[in-house]
Order: sequence, then C-alpha cells, then structure tokens
Amino acid sequence: MARIFRRQRNLHPVAELNVTNMVDLGFTLLIIFMITTPLIQSEQTIPVNLPVESKKTQDVLPETEFQIVSIDKAGNFYFGQKRVSFTELSSSLTSLAAKPKQPVIRIRADLSLQWQQVVRVMDVIKKNNLSKITFDTDAK
Repeated sequence: MARIFRRQRNLHPVAELNVTNMVDLGFTLLIIFMITTPLIQSEQTIPVNLPVESKKTQDVLPETEFQIVSIDKAGNFYFGQKRVSFTELSSSLTSLAAKPKQPVIRIRADLSLQWQQVVRVMDVIKKNNLSKITFDTDAK
C-alpha cells in the first residue's frame, strides 16, 4: 500500500519589504551630491556682487569646458579659485590659448567694480585669441 506524504500548506502574507533597490538609489544620489556640491561651492567662495538680469533659459552644451576669471570689488583677480596678479592671469590665459579645444571664459565681475578692470581682462583674452566669453549675472 502506497502512502502519500503531503505537507500542509500554510498560506500567510509576506511581511518583509525588499529595500535593496531603495538603498542602491540612496547611495547613487549620495554619490551625485558628493560630486556636485564642491563644484557648486567652488565658484561661490569668492565674494562677488554680480549684476542682475531678467531670468531666461540658457543653452549649455554638455561637453563645454569653462574657466572662471573673477574680479572682486577690491580689484583682485582670481583664476579659478587661486588669487593671481594681472601678469599671472595673462600668462594663465596664454596657456589656455595653447590648448587644442579652447574653454569658455566665464568673467565674474563685482557690480561696484570699475569697468576698466573688466576691459583689461577682456583685452588680454582678445590678445590670446580666446573668442568664447560669457559674463556671470544674477537672475531676478
């Protein structure tokens, strides 16, 4: 005589939540914020009161390289985050002109600054045949 062995099936709801995907998403967002926060903070460490313009959308190409030249209200020049003299700034711009793909020069000038300082910077940029210039402003 054959005997049939069957287990009783107990149906119960699964009370476990799989959080693996949420943890992966959390770590991905954390890495993105860790990378982008220093980039945002870097150009805001030099205190510059920018001119104001009306708000509009701007087109930015993803592979565009930018180089920031800042002038604070005391007339000090900054190449990126480094404070430089005007001669050091002109030599740094000369080295940028030697690159095969020239970057866009972002000029961040203080609102209360005498514009002769900005004209001097633009003159050096033109002498080095750097043709891509943009001015940073605050949007209202």
